[in-house]
Amino acid sequence: MKVVLVRALVSLACAGVFVFMAVGGAVSAADRASSRGKVAPKPLFRDPVHDGAADPVVVWNRRERKWFMLYTNRRAKATDAPGVEWVHGTRIGVAESADGGATWKYRGTAEIDYGPADYTHWAPDVVYHAGTYHMYLTVVPGVFKDWNATRDIVHLTSTDLLKWKYESTLKLASDKVIDASVARLPDGSWRMWYNNERDKKSIYYADSPDLYRWQERGKALGERGEGPKVFRWKNRHWMIIDIWRGLAVYSSDDFLKWTRQPNQILEAPGRGADDQVIGGHPDVVVSGGRAFLFYFTHPGRRGAAAKEDGYEQRRSSIQVVELELRDGAVVCDRDQPTRVRLLPVADRR
Repeated sequence: MKVVLVRALVSLACAGVFVFMAVGGAVSAADRASSRGKVAPKPLFRDPVHDGAADPVVVWNRRERKWFMLYTNRRAKATDAPGVEWVHGTRIGVAESADGGATWKYRGTAEIDYGPADYTHWAPDVVYHAGTYHMYLTVVPGVFKDWNATRDIVHLTSTDLLKWKYESTLKLASDKVIDASVARLPDGSWRMWYNNERDKKSIYYADSPDLYRWQERGKALGERGEGPKVFRWKNRHWMIIDIWRGLAVYSSDDFLKWTRQPNQILEAPGRGADDQVIGGHPDVVVSGGRAFLFYFTHPGRRGAAAKEDGYEQRRSSIQVVELELRDGAVVCDRDQPTRVRLLPVADRR
């Protein structure tokens, strides 16, 4: 009888069903914790080339059966670059995880067929639909010492998350737009939220029936911020934006009227390695009912050295924390160990 039961438990586990009863009684607390994934290191990831990983988006690679992270890369080691040249002039970095997002290794840079070699690529967002990955990427036409250059959001497509084909440059509210976040609406159409820098860095939005044709709709939020991330979790629509003193959290029933919760998250510095500063520009992955927030930090921007502009202030790290919903508000505890287990994604259209 025990042999039959063990075989049944193994079969269920292999099918992705996690059983918390074992022969002889309930499993231990350690086993239950282990089923929630591995404890993620702090920091979660640092780019080995430029040490400037930021603005991550985490996507399931259906072809390779791994999780991929695509991220902005800044040239943190270029300490002789004047002004903000060091945040320009790089391509999108790629990392991969074979253990459900708990640990990551560098894969290289995305092959993006758009613009000359000195064009700057920032803040990708990626969605999958009908066999194709769609990236909406901020592009700056060159390397600049200040923040005054124009910026566009371009549409790219891929079948493997590595090689990308240019499709179009979106016509949005201004010539200075960044940080796309795309989500599917209940009627099957798509909506993009982004930052319009010409309008005091407000959040704007546009709609599309097919991910290719986009129509500008106007302002979604008047709060000054960037890096919007929209997702559905716990029967609500959520938007998290980076307001440079932590992350503001909004919720909505209809993707149009957004209500801000009183408190930011990741405003108070943590205690972990590279995590003792505010958190910035995140992605959120909802998997198995759990929500994981991937964010970046500038570890050297704290204390007396915060106003300096050297390598320690320029370098950035990726971190992860699990979100919780308490009394209707999104919260997180970056100082508790974060067990990460992103499940494989079914190839649904």
